[in-house]
Amino acid sequence: MAPSIRTRASASPLFVPAKSDRRTSRTARAHLATAREQARHSARPGTRPTHSGVDPELRATYAAAGRSGPASARGGSINLPAHRMTTATASGAYPFLAEGGLGAQGIYVGRDVHAEAAFCYDPFALYGRLDGFTNPNILLAGVIGMGKSAVAKSLAVRAVAFGYRIYVPCDPKGEWTVVARELGGHTIALGPGLPGRLNPLDAPARPSGIREEDWRNEVRKRRLLLLGSLAKTVLRRELHPMEHTALDVALDEVVTRAEASGSTPLLGQIAHVLGSPEQLDAANGEPSGRLGNAAQDLAHALRRMVHGDLAGMFDGESTVAFDPSAPMLSIDLSRLSGAGDDTALVLAMTCASTWMESALADPTGGRRWMIYDEAWRVMRHVALLERMQSQWKLSRGLGIANMMIIHRLSDLLTAGDAGSRGRALAEGLLTDCSTRIIYRQEADQLAAAASLLGLTGVETQAVSGLTRGRGLWKVAGRSFVTQHLLHPRERELFDTDARMHAMVCEFTNTDVVIPMNPRVMGR
Repeated sequence: MAPSIRTRASASPLFVPAKSDRRTSRTARAHLATAREQARHSARPGTRPTHSGVDPELRATYAAAGRSGPASARGGSINLPAHRMTTATASGAYPFLAEGGLGAQGIYVGRDVHAEAAFCYDPFALYGRLDGFTNPNILLAGVIGMGKSAVAKSLAVRAVAFGYRIYVPCDPKGEWTVVARELGGHTIALGPGLPGRLNPLDAPARPSGIREEDWRNEVRKRRLLLLGSLAKTVLRRELHPMEHTALDVALDEVVTRAEASGSTPLLGQIAHVLGSPEQLDAANGEPSGRLGNAAQDLAHALRRMVHGDLAGMFDGESTVAFDPSAPMLSIDLSRLSGAGDDTALVLAMTCASTWMESALADPTGGRRWMIYDEAWRVMRHVALLERMQSQWKLSRGLGIANMMIIHRLSDLLTAGDAGSRGRALAEGLLTDCSTRIIYRQEADQLAAAASLLGLTGVETQAVSGLTRGRGLWKVAGRSFVTQHLLHPRERELFDTDARMHAMVCEFTNTDVVIPMNPRVMGR
């Protein structure tokens, strides 16, 4: 087939000879019009010929009935390999999915705001099941009025339904008394003029499986730790080596006499031996008198527990016994929290917590919650921080979940300067809390909260805008914004603003007569 040649037609002006006739001119003009028409049509692009039916390029590969044969994917006979991916990969494909939560096992807390689902929590159920959840300890922080106390009491009340027991070694405001009474538990009120008395040197019953000699050494270590904590709190300094020796000698002397008479050693007896240089030197076998002179500050420090503002609370035999079967036990120290100096309250907290912890030493006693309310008061006392650290470290072995309640994260920084012993202990307590519950913080506290907790920018912004009853839960690195929901009966029990409401009601119910001045009313 010969190749097609495209030609372009053109027309030029017509020139007619002068001697041509009219017929020739008319024929020339007709040819010119025809040439112009051809030139005009030749400038248009060519069109493809149209065909009826479906375009061959758009025809289906297979018939409308589908591909024939066993590979047609009909009848469920196709087998595809399973595809697995991590949540990090899935979040890239589905970026708007909410956190799946911690599961339905545990104590019901409220509603997960982002997932619009129920939020449950149980430190004992999460331990060993959730990656990164290394301990059952809890930090709860929030400003006043945001529902911090309500969520702590709600967790305690609901935990009783799971068979857990609740212990509050220090209740500075007396708010846990009504909760313990409603649960069928007990409250021990301590303070000047009250009949309650605790002996912090009580020896608990020996747990099963521990030898007598080993348990004797353990009790002695606990008592020495208590005496050292009390002395350091009053003296506001660390003890000297000879002072430690004096405590050892005085304790051994008093315990030996108590065992011979079948009684229990008392703090007053320890203070008496420390205040008698001859007796202390004789017990140590050193007649030089140096040990007795070095123990004079210790004697005066412990004298406060016997004859000072704490007299009558920890200087005699215990008037109450620890009931391990009670669902809840709290120690009310509200009589001591009114003074400006909180040293007396801290000393009482030390003795009360020691008495309760000694009763909880049995690892077969079941799972228990230890709640340290108003823990910000102890941040300035290194001795009590050391006791709390010991309790935090033993939480897994004893089956205890410790909860520390503070107002601001900056309270941890008041334990001392950077690099000090107190600051290290306070930050250690935070590190040993796998669960951090943060309620709203003030604007000037956000930087400290973000630094101590490692909050992201989004989490920091969320903390600043939390409303009442809503908190940020950080559980082993996972974050949840949870709205705490209260039962109407819980709302009545946990109302910490009862006195404020009573004052308002008293004011509104009083008939006040105001004389009406027409001139004033007309202004």
